[in-house]
Amino acid sequence: MTDETEKAAERSQDGRQDRLKLALRENLKRRKVQARERAAMADPSQNDDGSLNEGAAGKTGN
Repeated sequence: MTDETEKAAERSQDGRQDRLKLALRENLKRRKVQARERAAMADPSQNDDGSLNEGAAGKTGN
C-alpha cells in the first residue's frame, strides 16, 4: 500500500514541477515581449526631429 501512495505522490510532484516549469517559461516570454515593447516606445521619442535639442541648437546659433 505504501508503494501505491509513494508512486501517486511522486506523480503529483512531477506534474507540479512540469506545470511550474511551463508557467515560468510563459512568464519569461511575456516579460521579454513587454520589455521589447517598452524599448520600442522609448527609442522613437529620443530620436524625434522635434526633440528638445532643436531648441538648444537654435539658441546657440544666436
